[in-house]
Amino acid sequence: MQRLIDSKDNGLIKMVTGLRRVGKSYLLKTLFKEYLLETGVPKSHILIIDLEDRRKKAFRDPDYLLSWVDEQMRGDGQYYIIIDEVQRVDEFEDMLGSLVGMENADVYVTGSNSHFLSNDIATEFRGRGDEIHVWPLTFTEFMTAYEGDIVDGWQEYYTYGGLPKILSIKGDDKKAAYLRNLYRTVYLSDIYERYEIENKAEFEELVRILASSVGSPVNPTNPSKA
Repeated sequence: MQRLIDSKDNGLIKMVTGLRRVGKSYLLKTLFKEYLLETGVPKSHILIIDLEDRRKKAFRDPDYLLSWVDEQMRGDGQYYIIIDEVQRVDEFEDMLGSLVGMENADVYVTGSNSHFLSNDIATEFRGRGDEIHVWPLTFTEFMTAYEGDIVDGWQEYYTYGGLPKILSIKGDDKKAAYLRNLYRTVYLSDIYERYEIENKAEFEELVRILASSVGSPVNPTNPSKA
């Protein structure tokens, strides 16, 4: 939050990056929105476009999105434009360039790891992008929401990690199932998309071999032969 606040109105596109399900959308659409309202920004000056919502499919057309923004920005003062999953917009780089060129627009976006790694931002936006990376919860942050003592909290944290959703899931089986599903349907999909991997079964076997060796000495030539 503090990095978002410090970057506010700096003339750059604020790009919130990080793992899927780490809380990027919540940070922007809930916490940062609340901050803007508390500091006196009118609700009508906060424009949120959630591209994960099927009902917002029309906004994937960059010209439609820009026209809609133009229609909303009728009043004086600064407008704050928040776009969630911006990579779903066709030609989103050009669209963002148009938005950031507007005098009274401050732009914030989230995107998937298949499009929005740090080197992508440096290459595609060349000084127009301000990356704000969100990490999973630290143990201290985890314990602020964990209902239990510190010993049980530590065991759960080192077993399941610091994704915020874990705190609201009850039962070890359900927590493990959530992580397995996230790994297969989200994280692997990002890797396949980014690197255009076709031999998915072979890739998953390689990952399994490497993961099974975590914490033990690994001869790098062995996995290369898999």
